[in-house]
Amino acid sequence: MPVERRPRLAVLIDADNTSARIVDGLFEEIATIGEASVRRIYGDFSGTRSRGWVDVLARHAIVPQQQFPYTTGKNASDITLVIDAMDLLHSGRFDGFCLVSSDSDFTRLASRIREQGIDVFGFGEQKTPESFRQACRRFVYTENLLAGTGKERPDSDKAEALRKPSEVVPLVRKALANINSEDGWANLGTVGQHMVNLSTDFDPRTFGFAKLSDLVRTTDRFEIGKSESGAMQIRVKPVGRQPGPGGSTRDS
Repeated sequence: MPVERRPRLAVLIDADNTSARIVDGLFEEIATIGEASVRRIYGDFSGTRSRGWVDVLARHAIVPQQQFPYTTGKNASDITLVIDAMDLLHSGRFDGFCLVSSDSDFTRLASRIREQGIDVFGFGEQKTPESFRQACRRFVYTENLLAGTGKERPDSDKAEALRKPSEVVPLVRKALANINSEDGWANLGTVGQHMVNLSTDFDPRTFGFAKLSDLVRTTDRFEIGKSESGAMQIRVKPVGRQPGPGGSTRDS
């Protein structure tokens, strides 16, 4: 029986707007999505701004695309990245693109790739404009990648949060409302997928947790249980039920 092929991805990195410190976490994350068949980075590596990438290129088999700043006010790196992306798109060889940048200039590129029916996964800092984040199928904050790599990985599952856990409550409620099950219970995995569909940059790590279940539990707004098959389920906590020992619930 043939082995199912993993999604083939083209990884295009904007060196001018991305720190080399995230490279290990970046490719760990990309490996959960598919195979990084093409790995290219764009920038002026003769200058100090992008020099940090030089030491990590070989380790991750990233091919540098050197762009000299011939004219001020023109970003040759961005233009070259877009041209390469369109060439790769029309080759028909890729199942998805990973655009690594915090620059909103790539919003239209992401939209154009998705118009072709190809997934776009964005990676950038939390300051990345919403237009670019929402143009991607999924957007991952590079701060989360930095916190989860090597010596900077925290001892516990809980990492430094970019946002307060309570801020996720409206998104969970909206996901549950969209699922709209008769008894209010919904599979946690399904809820998580709806949350990503509603907000492309949703990630439990943004709120300081590695797992969605731990994030939901800490809000104290939802009841957690298991289906007959053992799958984890959640629902909005019924009125009159208070948290009990170990995160379970009991009648008040």
